[in-house]
Amino acid sequence: RLTIEALNQAQSNTLSQQLALEAESQREAGYSADYKEGVTAFLEKRPAVFYKKKN
Repeated sequence: RLTIEALNQAQSNTLSQQLALEAESQREAGYSADYKEGVTAFLEKRPAVFYKKKN
């Protein structure tokens, strides 16, 4: 969802606007339950189970 949003806005944004949007998207993704699951699964050397939840 975040990647699609960034791609859709890329043509109309200035470079600084796009970089700000992408930084915010990275921040938002980093707080998601799926991000935490991905990191935990990697460290535990097991497949991740993603739920596409925000928190």
